Amino acid sequence: MRKVAIIGAGIGREHLSAYRALPEHFEVAAICDLDRVRAEDIAGGIPVETDLAKVLSSNVDIIDVCLPPHLHVSTAIAAMEAGKDVICEKPVATSLADVDKLEKVAAKTGRAVYPVFQYRFGVGVAQVLHLIRSGLAGEAFAASVETHWRRDADYYAAPWRGTWAGEQGGVILGHAIHAHDLICLLLGPLAQVSAQLATRVNDIETEDCAAITFTMQSGALVTSSATLGAGDDTSRIRLMFEGFTAESGLSPYAPAASEWTITPRASSAEAITSALAEVTAPRMGFQGFLQAIATGEDAVTLAQGRASVELVTALYASERTGRPEQLPLLRTHALYEGWQP
Repeated sequence: MRKVAIIGAGIGREHLSAYRALPEHFEVAAICDLDRVRAEDIAGGIPVETDLAKVLSSNVDIIDVCLPPHLHVSTAIAAMEAGKDVICEKPVATSLADVDKLEKVAAKTGRAVYPVFQYRFGVGVAQVLHLIRSGLAGEAFAASVETHWRRDADYYAAPWRGTWAGEQGGVILGHAIHAHDLICLLLGPLAQVSAQLATRVNDIETEDCAAITFTMQSGALVTSSATLGAGDDTSRIRLMFEGFTAESGLSPYAPAASEWTITPRASSAEAITSALAEVTAPRMGFQGFLQAIATGEDAVTLAQGRASVELVTALYASERTGRPEQLPLLRTHALYEGWQP
């Protein structure tokens, strides 16, 4: 069993619930937040601390970083240098240069960094991955992604949100990033991206609408539509393969939680049905993410986190130049040190 300290009691509340569902693997030994009252509100008897240095000097094994994005890298580096592994909420960093710093510190200290991508875990994604690995998907043709959420003034009441200094990005960084990670997980690496971004919904610095196209290295074409101006919160992913079409439900925060609609398009309907029957419902969301770390099976890696940051970098670059961006990006890229204005 590994001892964990959660740093930040906002989204940390969701992490705590997942840890409590996995008592055979994890013990939450501390919750750290500058707002002691907020931390005590979720602690339920777990020790609360307001001083990060004291937590880093304690005997915990993992530091779970649930802070605003501009604090992720510095906290993760301090944790690794204190001999702790790191779980870090998205984005793990907001520049490729900072991801490379994390990789160097991880290599030097022998510690691990696990970027949080909980959308990967659940029966829907497990179904599609099983069909791909069984050879029943065939060539990937196209896909579409919708991240249509509602974020109003109350969401931006937190002073760091909607700002380049605090949130460090808008809808493509803080909201659509999970769906885009799923696209890369299921369709493979990217070759080119093109983006149009706009701020149309709220009086904020960062973008809240996006129209994006991806070309995957396989040749598959993807469109992504994102907005924070929808009437409600919905997410949807459709994947068109040679063997079938897969469509998620509309759950905004857990698209893999339920079974996806799999519609065969080839003559392999019987084989697809048989293969789907072999998929057992795995733990979903944060629980699945944490269980993967505990077992070492399909745990999210820092390299995968880097690919996500590289994608966001390319999207901002495309929006600013008005041209498609080719991937991978070199260290000489204009936005290697960051996309913040």
